[in-house]
Amino acid sequence: MSPLLYRRFALLVTCFTTLALASCIGPKATAGTIQVEIIVDGNSHALGIPSGSTVKQALEMATIQLGTLDRVDPPSYTLLTEGTVVTVIRVTERFEIEETVIPFDRQTIRNESLPEGETRLLQPGENGFQEITYRIIEEEMVEVSRTPVKYVIIQEPQPEIVMIGVQAAYTPLPIEGRLAYVSGGNAWLIQGNTSNRQPLILTGDLDGRVARLSPDGGWFLFTRHAEDEQEIINSLWAISTNDPQAEPINLKAYNIIHFADWVPSSSSLSVVYSSVEPSPAPPGWQANNDLIKIPLSTSGRVLREITLLEANAGGQYGWWGTTFVWGSDSAHLAYARADSIGLVNLDEGSLEPLHDIAPFQTLSDWSWVPGLAWGHDNRTLFFVDHGTPLGLESPAASPVFDLIALTGRGGLALPLASRTGMFAYPSVSPLIEMLNGEIYHQVAYFQAISPLESKDSSYRLIVMDRDGSNRRAIFPVTGEPGLEPQQARLAWSPRADLLAVLYRGDLWIVDVMSGLGQRVTSDGQTVNYDWKP
Repeated sequence: MSPLLYRRFALLVTCFTTLALASCIGPKATAGTIQVEIIVDGNSHALGIPSGSTVKQALEMATIQLGTLDRVDPPSYTLLTEGTVVTVIRVTERFEIEETVIPFDRQTIRNESLPEGETRLLQPGENGFQEITYRIIEEEMVEVSRTPVKYVIIQEPQPEIVMIGVQAAYTPLPIEGRLAYVSGGNAWLIQGNTSNRQPLILTGDLDGRVARLSPDGGWFLFTRHAEDEQEIINSLWAISTNDPQAEPINLKAYNIIHFADWVPSSSSLSVVYSSVEPSPAPPGWQANNDLIKIPLSTSGRVLREITLLEANAGGQYGWWGTTFVWGSDSAHLAYARADSIGLVNLDEGSLEPLHDIAPFQTLSDWSWVPGLAWGHDNRTLFFVDHGTPLGLESPAASPVFDLIALTGRGGLALPLASRTGMFAYPSVSPLIEMLNGEIYHQVAYFQAISPLESKDSSYRLIVMDRDGSNRRAIFPVTGEPGLEPQQARLAWSPRADLLAVLYRGDLWIVDVMSGLGQRVTSDGQTVNYDWKP
């Protein structure tokens, strides 16, 4: 290559290299100033600032202070150019309290003591009041948002309660003693005849888990559903049945699912209950399998609780719970749970199993607990036993359930009725004196219509002598739909000539001799009941 060509080639390479390096270098703000406009507080300000300044720097140069909520357009990090307009938007915050009305609800109570269609106002409705605190945001003195941030109830609304008559044309039936029942979340008391009923509780929140009259009928024990309480399922209450103006008494006992009852033949008024712990998992609780005694004064004042049985695992399927049944006095208390029945040693605070039971496998979130009842001798226990398998199924899956009489500690287990169904729930009548002076009693129970499918079967009411003889199906009559399985125990009249039972959601009274039944309620909402002298 000639020297001239070489110099030209070197010059070209140098030019291209210089251009390439120049292209890799970003733009650089040039020296000098630019003009921008700042609009703030309704005024416009022209400002000369160094080229390459940001919005934030321009505001600082103009000594413009921003509030905590103020904002700018364009944003503060934006690089300004010639002629840019910067707008400062003043944002303020304030709080305003406004009182508003809470409309009252309207509730209706179906009352069978009023003729059908008749209404009666039990409680006028009253609106409530609440204070709502609003957070208000304003931009340039113009409201742009209003958000509620706090609610304070000044006065709770009082619901309007209207009683609606649903009295059906039933012939009044004379009864002895006192018959109490829970229907539609309320409690009622019947005395004299079935048309003479008075309200005990009209709060609409009774859950029917407990509905027990004291031995003399002078007090009623019940549970109320807890509203919006995650840690409380229900609460235990009592009310006098002798005073029409009586107010319910909160016994300060909570989460009662399986058992609460008055202590029989006691020198003082007392209640015993077993509790559970609420759980988010089905069935909604974990049983404590405990026993707590609540002594009461003659006026119903709650005295100090006494623990009779500490919380325990409760055997197999103990999460479901244990139920208890009193004998005729305060010294005899029996228990039933999924894997056994037996006695409660109240002195030592322990359980004495009398008969082991093969726990039934429900394959669901509930557990079967055998029905249990005392004989009048305080020795015999009538209970439902889980029978042996019919074929190759496991003992836990056996469909056989039998009614058994167990004659005391170490006594014989005598079969009284075979294949009764799992929900037989035996009930022993009051003592009956015959014309010849003989004293005896009967046993009533529910018989499954499909005994080998008793979990889903309907039932019939059976009455028999205490030894299993003279067995008769009395209600409902053949051809009528059967009874649904029910947890509410059968209730005998004081003279043992009538039985109270739930049928199609209503309370019925059945004549033991004839089997004739008469409906007592007609709202289809009855869930529990009790009958005492």
